[in-house]
Amino acid sequence: MDTRQGWTNIQHRCPICLENMVKPQTIKCGHVFCQDCLSQALRILNVCPICKEPQGIVTGNQPPGQMTSSTLHSSLPGYYGIQGPEPPNPGQRYSGTHRTAYLPDNPEGREVLQLLHRAFNARLVVTVGTSITTGLPNQITWNDIHHTTNTSGGAHGFGYPDPHYLQRVREDLAAKGIR
Repeated sequence: MDTRQGWTNIQHRCPICLENMVKPQTIKCGHVFCQDCLSQALRILNVCPICKEPQGIVTGNQPPGQMTSSTLHSSLPGYYGIQGPEPPNPGQRYSGTHRTAYLPDNPEGREVLQLLHRAFNARLVVTVGTSITTGLPNQITWNDIHHTTNTSGGAHGFGYPDPHYLQRVREDLAAKGIR
């Protein structure tokens, strides 16, 4: 056992390929992988394969679109799009949608709005998937970032009052590298 580097025989194995480490590379969270294994993993998703710590700027597979914010409610019709080369179903149609989310009009709410804009520009806010509500495939769904979509009904109804919403959405965004 080589204790000078703090490695045991088990630690000489790459957690991705489970073989002896080839050109070990340590990432910012401290995990070590074969250089080639790590390179392939980060091309798929730019997070540590073990702890999911973002490695640089994380981008998602959100379809093209536009994010707007307004203090007035306006309705927009849905549309159909064609999924790009990213998963889940490249080349297949997906149903567009219009969603309204609510934030408090105070300094913290406006700060969270700016973070959500950054997440949207990084293609992280929505994705194409199976709707939890309807069970239909190829639908626009939230991408693991909580949104309050009602002005009432409490946290269980995706609305207010929800005293922990802003903290929860900040944690969701931080998990995607948006701080």
